[in-house]
Amino acid sequence: MRIEDETVWLTQNQIAELFGTQRPAITKHLKNIFQSGELKESTTCSILEHMGAYDKRLYKTSYYNLDAILSIGYRVNSKNATQFRIWANSILKEYLMKGYVLNHRIDRIEKKILEHEQKFDFLI
Repeated sequence: MRIEDETVWLTQNQIAELFGTQRPAITKHLKNIFQSGELKESTTCSILEHMGAYDKRLYKTSYYNLDAILSIGYRVNSKNATQFRIWANSILKEYLMKGYVLNHRIDRIEKKILEHEQKFDFLI
């Protein structure tokens, strides 16, 4: 796994392992994701070059960012993918609720400040 540019990057093999499926299924889902316009390959895929372990050949490997990983996770039909969806939904819900509570508190504070300013407008 690579963490770069504020996201996680995985290869197709790593994504297949994460979701408990085979690489051809990941390839199929990525093709459908890009063809449908759900995501753009140019913004979710990074190709890295690296040397082979036992020879001097240069290999190119595609890595996919968290946006692509999430999209695949909602398409794959496996136990691991179901667990991933449950986890992702709980995280999303938690962040949404925390954001709502924080925004609500900020709104209340701003309202109190405005009320306070209005009380003392006559002094200006």
